[in-house]
Amino acid sequence: MGLQSALRLIYPARCISCDALLEEDFSLCGDCWRETPFIAGLICDTCGLPLPGSSDSKTELCDDCLVIARPWDKGRAALLYARNARRLVLGLKHGDRQELAIPAARWMAIPMQDLAGPQTLIVPVPAHWSRLIRRRYNQAALLAIELSRITGNPCLPDGLIRRKPTQIQDGMSREERFANLSGAILPHRRRRSSLAGRQVLLVDDVMTSGATFAAATEACFSAGATRVCVLALARVAKDA
Repeated sequence: MGLQSALRLIYPARCISCDALLEEDFSLCGDCWRETPFIAGLICDTCGLPLPGSSDSKTELCDDCLVIARPWDKGRAALLYARNARRLVLGLKHGDRQELAIPAARWMAIPMQDLAGPQTLIVPVPAHWSRLIRRRYNQAALLAIELSRITGNPCLPDGLIRRKPTQIQDGMSREERFANLSGAILPHRRRRSSLAGRQVLLVDDVMTSGATFAAATEACFSAGATRVCVLALARVAKDA
């Protein structure tokens, strides 16, 4: 018996959500897969929100993106922030389950194909140092690094900085979220040249109002980026 086979007997693959036995590591069992709302079909081209109707290759925008000037070009998300997807995101974000970045990045790599070419620079939304001390890691950076490993795209984990701690945005209105992020994100002074002249893909775990992505996009453009798209693991929807 080979080493890998022996290890599989001792440490069998299990569902990342319910711990059921599986054939493959970092996967979902059938029941948890059905409980995880992957985004497919017609979506808003700017923020990735699922829309009613069927896809006919025509560009569609959601109600918010029709009235809010988004500074980025296109946006996508892999999951709807509901049911099992919400549990997985919270496990990555607050439960110290850093291994969830591996399957999450695989899921994100699919919608990423609509946003990025082979030289597009992957940049995570930054966390403030005070939050990094408490949490020990930035989940957006874990996702960005794993996406880079899967796709081969270059990654700049410290391209942006969050210069001031921002309040947790749960429960805030759209206007409060944008005010909370105003001036909070800047390009790293030692990485401005790495952002200049580049197409950038911003990565985060969740998109709600888009305020965080908007602040990060403006920071990329201030450093000379030529195009910015955004990609979230999960997208919040009002009726989800």
